[in-house]
Amino acid sequence: MNVRRLIPATATAAAVSLGLVTLSACGGSSSAADGKSGENGRLNVIASFYPMQYLAEQIGGDKVAVTTLTKPGVEPHDLELKPKQTAQLGEADLILYLGGLQPAVDEAVKQSGAKATVDAATLTKMETHGTEAGGHEHGEEEAGHEGHDHGHDHAEGGTDPHVWLDPVKYAEIAKGVEKSLAKADPANAATYKKNSETLVTKLDGLNTAFQNGLKNTSTKTFITTHAAFGYLAERYGLEQEGISGVAPESEPSPARIKQLQKIAKEDKVTTVFFETLVSDKTANTLAKDTGLKTDVLDPLEGITDKSKGSTYIEVMQSNLEALKKALGAK
Repeated sequence: MNVRRLIPATATAAAVSLGLVTLSACGGSSSAADGKSGENGRLNVIASFYPMQYLAEQIGGDKVAVTTLTKPGVEPHDLELKPKQTAQLGEADLILYLGGLQPAVDEAVKQSGAKATVDAATLTKMETHGTEAGGHEHGEEEAGHEGHDHGHDHAEGGTDPHVWLDPVKYAEIAKGVEKSLAKADPANAATYKKNSETLVTKLDGLNTAFQNGLKNTSTKTFITTHAAFGYLAERYGLEQEGISGVAPESEPSPARIKQLQKIAKEDKVTTVFFETLVSDKTANTLAKDTGLKTDVLDPLEGITDKSKGSTYIEVMQSNLEALKKALGAK
């Protein structure tokens, strides 16, 4: 997942029509009495991948029936959908997705004709990040700027979709999701508001923990195989160095290794981080060549049995501990 290929809209549409990948169908029976299509009269919400699923479940509680398009263990960037699932999107009471992260989902939402959709990317300010982010490499807001993404093409113009890794931005998105749920299901608006406030309080606490935990460290620089932590780096005064121009199973380029060796020495970097959903080959190769340790920094694109925690909050707390250790927190 170090290098993401953009899937053109035409190619994505073709993938949808051909049905290249089989995913689980959305369940739930119809309830004509209240107009909700979810099981037992609950609001039928379809979430694109785990961070959106988590928001829907936490804020919706027992008033919603949530289905995710991305199964645990599936790499979300490369997700493709069958025509049947596109049709099921059209039957949802609410679709929650993050535009720019999963091209197949973006195209399927358009094809579905669904009216009640929430693009989480519209609920906070998106920025452009390259393989370096944080420190002096501040991202630029999306509008009116060309991306400076050096070989890490998550979205057009280098727009970084990984906003959920910043608890502050994730809280902003949560508030927007709460409003959307309330609009789709006014009868339970008070419940959604209460649940949203509870979640935002947890996210505020997580933000405080990161602020305090990373305030005093021996170094501010960390290296990742996947440059997903730009928002997190900027929020907490860190600098992310991602490995650019490398496919998931390939070796880093000699030029990049040399550059990272220099950065590691100058900035007292100790660790190369890898993630749970892809091979750790790249991280191990770089660590061996630079004499560094390896550890997991989870981009939280999905929860599996390899995850260090069973929820967003738990995994983010594990990420904090890994960063504190690698950066030499005092």
